Amino acid sequence: MASAKNQRVDFLVLGSGIAGVRAAITLAAKGRVLVLTKGDVYESNTRYAQGGIAVALAEDDEVCLHLHDTLQAGDGLCREEAVRILVEEGPRLIQELIEWGMHFDRNGTKLAFTREGAHSRSRVLHAHGDSTGSEILRALMARAKSLANIQIHPHAFAVDLLMDGQRVAGVTYLDERTSALKEVRSNAVLLATGGLGNVYKETTNPPMACGDGVAMAYRAGALLSDMEFVQFHPTALYIKGAPRFLLSEALRGEGAKLRNIDLDRFMPHYHEAAELAPRDIVSRALVMEMLRTESEFNYLDLTSLDPAHVKKRFPRIYSTCLEYNIDITTDLVPIRPAAHYAMGGVATDLNGVATLDINSGSKDEVQGLAIQPDGKIVVAGFSEATVAGASSGPDTKYSARAASRRQLPSCPGLGCRARSPGCLPRRLRPATRSPPGRAPANTSSTGSRA
Repeated sequence: MASAKNQRVDFLVLGSGIAGVRAAITLAAKGRVLVLTKGDVYESNTRYAQGGIAVALAEDDEVCLHLHDTLQAGDGLCREEAVRILVEEGPRLIQELIEWGMHFDRNGTKLAFTREGAHSRSRVLHAHGDSTGSEILRALMARAKSLANIQIHPHAFAVDLLMDGQRVAGVTYLDERTSALKEVRSNAVLLATGGLGNVYKETTNPPMACGDGVAMAYRAGALLSDMEFVQFHPTALYIKGAPRFLLSEALRGEGAKLRNIDLDRFMPHYHEAAELAPRDIVSRALVMEMLRTESEFNYLDLTSLDPAHVKKRFPRIYSTCLEYNIDITTDLVPIRPAAHYAMGGVATDLNGVATLDINSGSKDEVQGLAIQPDGKIVVAGFSEATVAGASSGPDTKYSARAASRRQLPSCPGLGCRARSPGCLPRRLRPATRSPPGRAPANTSSTGSRA
């Protein structure tokens, strides 16, 4: 394999999802930025994310309520300083996205919010119904491409971090267009390489989400944290021959119900919030129902909802399921949990600085910041990635910023532990029923989605 001439830049970003691109925009004010991404520039978990981004901007919402909901759903495992930064910085950064051309859905002139699991208010913004991720990435890419200091190289597969003693000095990568092994050196390296869903058999993630960023950091000597915390999304499409296409939490926010193989609704027996319970509770309930009924799947039922509203609100989900002969407005949709979001990753401080040295860092799913390590709350991923990406910079230190020190108004029950009634048994019986065998109408459909 040929090797090529080395390159040097001020800042190197690995990954072109929401965190990587947002970080590059921040860093561009300080020097030349090179973004390497191992696929197409738009191919990442961000592109396929459906449901939305949680932020306290609605008239009946407050930042302190968002903080309370996140800490309560976190069951005592959250890093409170990180959560405070998330909920405080979120509104400003969403407004910034809008100024950069992000088109969120609206009701008339007002932003349209929906509710998802573990949230006490409707605070989830969405775009094009169920294509929030691709719209955020479009707006960020447009901004990044307008900045002369940012270069983005697609089809560049990072292999290993280059070390100078304990300092990260750059990266070795495979240029897949020329099959040449290349090196690029920089003053600082930022990992925004995404998740690791493909280490599991069942995942909503696209193929490139295989944990290679975490692996590179580990081989270089970085500390990892909370790697055991992987969120399993409750509702992934489960049909033979189909990818584990994600069926957004927002479907249940709009009124969809979960039923077992016997068509019984069961979530009210597991949690007082029923279908809008935290994700880990819903996923465990689904597994328990599959074991109890000896089935490999359950059903998502939207048949009581207005068909016209469903088609307008969830156009991508509707059309994708139709490709597999499922009309979500009239048919029960077979579903089961699938690996979705990595909560742990490279251990960092609140600035995203890793343990190797001050010039290495990480953002997005590759970063272990303990905002929601147990996988309970939903739509925090986009909020976290946006805030984390915006915080990247050689002189951005949250410990010196007012954002990390402000005292929010007190909320009743702040920091309480939200235990669900009853304990789910650990010993599980294997399921025996087979998944539905509907033949796909179009086998060239899109792949696994996050």
